[in-house]
Amino acid sequence: MAQLPTVSDVARLAGVSRQTVSNVLNSPAIVLPDTRGRVEAAIDELGYRPHASARRLRTRTSSTIGIRLDPETNGISGTVLDRYLHALTEKAAERGLRMMLFTARDHHDEVDQFRALRDGADVDAVILTATSFRDDRIDWLVEHDMPFVTFGRPWGSDFNDPAVPWVDVDGFAGTSQATRHLLGRGHRRIGYLGWPDDWGIGKERRDGWATAMAEAGIAGDELADLSWRTDDGVPNARQIIERLLADEAGVEALVCVSDSLALGAMMAVREAGHPHFPVIGFDNSAVARAVGLSSVDQRLDQVAAASLQILFGDGSRVVPIDEADAATRHSLIEPRLVVRRSSHLAPVEEEAGSTRTGNHNRKE
Repeated sequence: MAQLPTVSDVARLAGVSRQTVSNVLNSPAIVLPDTRGRVEAAIDELGYRPHASARRLRTRTSSTIGIRLDPETNGISGTVLDRYLHALTEKAAERGLRMMLFTARDHHDEVDQFRALRDGADVDAVILTATSFRDDRIDWLVEHDMPFVTFGRPWGSDFNDPAVPWVDVDGFAGTSQATRHLLGRGHRRIGYLGWPDDWGIGKERRDGWATAMAEAGIAGDELADLSWRTDDGVPNARQIIERLLADEAGVEALVCVSDSLALGAMMAVREAGHPHFPVIGFDNSAVARAVGLSSVDQRLDQVAAASLQILFGDGSRVVPIDEADAATRHSLIEPRLVVRRSSHLAPVEEEAGSTRTGNHNRKE
């Protein structure tokens, strides 16, 4: 078996000392550019890779990001976090980083896990998912100066606070796209099926639908009569839509807050003999793709890339908050609508989306 290249091999090829190679690996800013260039060229030529354990002992960094494996991410919509984790792991590997999964029973237990990971220098940063209203996990991370980024905005807090970095998907834009698409196809009475909670992500998605409908001249009582709420789940949606169809409410199309509700709605309208009733979901899950359900795609590859960019900039070391540009601490990803059979059109080319950063606080 061929012997792996060592620091001595790199130093010999570059014509420098072992300490200079170490400086290039751990403190490149203190090395003259010409010297650093020779060392980096030697590293590339030899294919040298620093030993992770030794580097961790020297620098107290682990090149590892911690993230909780949420036991509640089941069902159709729960696969969103699974896909995000997969994209995150791939993009972290491209930077020479790795992911560490851990479990926790609740928020209190998750904070205990953060403390253990920090004290053991097991991770350089953590990623918080499934953010909730006035999330106490965020407060702990800020108070203890532990590098982090959240997937989901800090609902109930200041979205512009640079001490609380976040990446999120613009739910308002997603449901607006879906509603305008249906309006453009000649539908007027477009219903909305959402979640019970009237804050955060659910409210934002409903507001996107309501704004697009108001722009089309549908507001007030007429708009209120087109909106329904239920807990997430296929059976719940089926029951609501079955009753609406039986009551002949005059709904012509439907935008849903999630693929779970959209699937239930699609099943209900087809069983009622309306196979051409347009239904659009949110998440672009594997189930949506399998059954031909139109849905809003969250662009999780972009979410993963933005998460790492906020934490590490263009490199693989955490960017301290006092060195970070406040405008780069937040990223709102614009989703894209994927049209399939459920809205009676052939699949269309997905338009390029955009990533917006900086001030995204939207007045409610």
